[in-house]
Amino acid sequence: MTKAAADIDERKAAGLLGDTTARDYSRKLRLFNAFAEPELRRAIAGLGLQPGMRVLDAGCGTGEALRWLCDAVAPRGTVVGIDLAAAHVAAARAGATGQVLVLQADVQRPPLAPRSFDVVWSANTINHLREPHEGVRVLAGLLRPGGRIALGQSSLLPDMFFAWDARLERLTTEAVRCYYRDRYGLSERDLAATRSIAGLLRRAALHGVAAQTFMIERLSPLNPADEAYLLEAIFRDTWGERLRPYLSGEDYAELTALCDPGHPAFALRRTDFHFLQTFTVAVGQVP
Repeated sequence: MTKAAADIDERKAAGLLGDTTARDYSRKLRLFNAFAEPELRRAIAGLGLQPGMRVLDAGCGTGEALRWLCDAVAPRGTVVGIDLAAAHVAAARAGATGQVLVLQADVQRPPLAPRSFDVVWSANTINHLREPHEGVRVLAGLLRPGGRIALGQSSLLPDMFFAWDARLERLTTEAVRCYYRDRYGLSERDLAATRSIAGLLRRAALHGVAAQTFMIERLSPLNPADEAYLLEAIFRDTWGERLRPYLSGEDYAELTALCDPGHPAFALRRTDFHFLQTFTVAVGQVP
C-alpha cells in the first residue's frame, strides 16, 4: 500500500473530518463558543429545559454549553458531556461544576444506560460522523419516553464575509469545500449530508420534528470575542495558506490582504464589514 493510500485509510478510520482521540482543536471551539454565545444560549433557552432534568451534551467539546445547560436544570438536574478527544474532555472537566459529569467517549458508542436522559443536545457534531443517521439512532436510544433530541448545526446556508465582494466570497467558499474534499477524501455529497438534520430525525422515527434557525449577525466595529473568532478560526485556521492551490494568484493575494490585520484593506476594520452566519436547531421527540 502506498503512503497516500495508507493516509486515506487512516483518515477513514477516524471521523468524517479527521476526528480522533488525539486530535485537539480546543482553541477553535472556545473561540466559536465565545463568539456565538448569545445565539447558542437563545437556542438552549428555546428547548424549555426544566429543573431536575437529566441532559446529555453529545460532542461537548471544551464544555461551555455544559454550564448553560446546567443553569437550566439546576438545582436538582444533571448534565453529562461526552467527547471523543482527550484534550477537549480535559478542558470541559476543568470548567465543570459538581452537577456535570464529563466522559471521554465516542457518541456512536456512548457508555451510558438506555432511556436515561430527558434531552440530548448535540451541536456541530453530527456532521463529523460517517454515519449520521446511525449516530442519531444511537442518541435517540438514550432518551426516556417523551424525551427530545436537539441537533444544532451552524452554516447550513453559506456565510457572508465580504458584503462588498460576492465574487471573492463565492470563490473562497468553493476553495474551502475543495480543500476539505481533497484533505479527507470526500465527495460534495458527503459534505452536504448534514444539511438535512430534520430529515435525520425523521429517519430515526422521532415525532413532532421542528426546526428553528438563529441568525448570527455582526457589524463593525466588532467586540474582541467576535474579532478573535473571525481572525483566528476563519481567516487564519480555515483559510490561510491551505487555500492557495484553489485560488488564482490575484484572488489569493486579495484574500490575504483582507485577512491581514496589518494591511490597510483588513476586512474586520472596514466600516462596511457585515457578517452573517446561521445556526439551525432541529428537535424531535421519541414516542
